[in-house]
Amino acid sequence: MQTSQAFTPPNRLLLGPGPSDAAPSVLTALSNPLLGHLDPAFIGMMEEIKSMLRQVFQTENEMTFPVSGTGSAGMEFCFVNLIEPGDDVVVCINGVFGMRMADLATRCGANVIKVEAPWGEIIRPEQVKEAVAGKSPKLIALVHAETSTGALTPAEEISKIAHDAGALMLLDTVTSLGGCEVDIDGWGIDAVYSGTQKCLSCPPGLAPVSLSPKALKIANNRETKVQSWYLDVNLLSGYWGTERVYHHTAPISMNYALHESLRLVLEEGLQTRWARHKANHEKLVAGLKKLGLGIASQEGHQLWQLNAVTVPEETDEAQVRKRLLEEYQIEVGAGLGPMKGKIWRVGLMGESSKTENVDRYLDAMTQILAH
Repeated sequence: MQTSQAFTPPNRLLLGPGPSDAAPSVLTALSNPLLGHLDPAFIGMMEEIKSMLRQVFQTENEMTFPVSGTGSAGMEFCFVNLIEPGDDVVVCINGVFGMRMADLATRCGANVIKVEAPWGEIIRPEQVKEAVAGKSPKLIALVHAETSTGALTPAEEISKIAHDAGALMLLDTVTSLGGCEVDIDGWGIDAVYSGTQKCLSCPPGLAPVSLSPKALKIANNRETKVQSWYLDVNLLSGYWGTERVYHHTAPISMNYALHESLRLVLEEGLQTRWARHKANHEKLVAGLKKLGLGIASQEGHQLWQLNAVTVPEETDEAQVRKRLLEEYQIEVGAGLGPMKGKIWRVGLMGESSKTENVDRYLDAMTQILAH
């Protein structure tokens, strides 16, 4: 019987929509010896992860921890715990991930009220205000940083509208956390989820989440059971809380990696980290301008960490991506939905957000577009 050789991945520069490159110390953490998931040493590390996540989210929420699953599991965690059949839920849609939230809310039995904007543009507060007029929605859901379009929608004013309407405010920070300001308590966010593989520069596999005391109370006092056993916060709180009741076997090595990635984030400092992402975005935009290229997302609301680069007319965007990967070992992403074939999604997230990486990408694009 023929046996396979050990897999050795090619050495790529990850400048797509995720995952981003991981710091060497994060990859080293993955190779540490395993512990039992109820070992006192592992439990001590869990507490440190919770504390560091609260600092990165800028929240005092006790119910802050990483769900065992990707960012999509974090999204599902928030929806299944807070929504019951028949609830009115407002979902803001200006890209792929807003559409996914609407789909998930529908699967939870919610009456979904959609607030939509053209892809690449932000959701305006007045749109949300108009949508909730005369209504009492249970929840308003917004994608902070829309990965499919590179648009950053300000959340604070929309959150105030949600609270004025008596609703919970749910925020997707999968692409924003660690790359630009996220202020959960300052903005009055009740439920938030993120992912590890973008600006936190950790491999995919965990979804940081946080629930406010108000949101947790609603989850604890539901009339119906949470439709997901695995993601039920009423069960997970026993594992991540003080009781340490067995729920599932946590991905040990992934928690090692997250611990190290959060340590690096806080060692750099949130303000310094945000400034680094901004500076490299600005350097990229200036370099693209010299090549006759621009950013497709709404001016004044362009993501620093995910850049929607316009594809020139009569350019085979797929061929450019192929050459970047095969000849220059650089990965970038394609456009999705209405933006398919119209943009390249260039990520400058976490460990990938470096001056030398911007230069390397621009040099490669200069050579490719010249031909």
